[in-house]
Amino acid sequence: MKNNKYVPQPIDTSGVELPAELMALADVIARNVHEVWAQSRIKEGWTYSKKRNDDKKQTPCLVDYDELSDEEKAYDLNTAFETLRLITKLGFKITKGE
Repeated sequence: MKNNKYVPQPIDTSGVELPAELMALADVIARNVHEVWAQSRIKEGWTYSKKRNDDKKQTPCLVDYDELSDEEKAYDLNTAFETLRLITKLGFKITKGE
């Protein structure tokens, strides 16, 4: 087995505070992240099952976002928040068009 010396070094976004409108956007992004993931899994031949089975390509997460466990939702929300914090930290502005 190879000795993996990889050490993740994400950009530190801990000091970035998101404005309220971006906090609301995070939920929309999290839902879309799940939809994209689910679409990809289905294309790869995965199906729904109450229990995860990688060999059979079965997962309990092929459900509507609202039906996910809090733990699964938290994963998608964290992805959304971290993406928005990174965009903000890098100096970009997100504005809603009229």
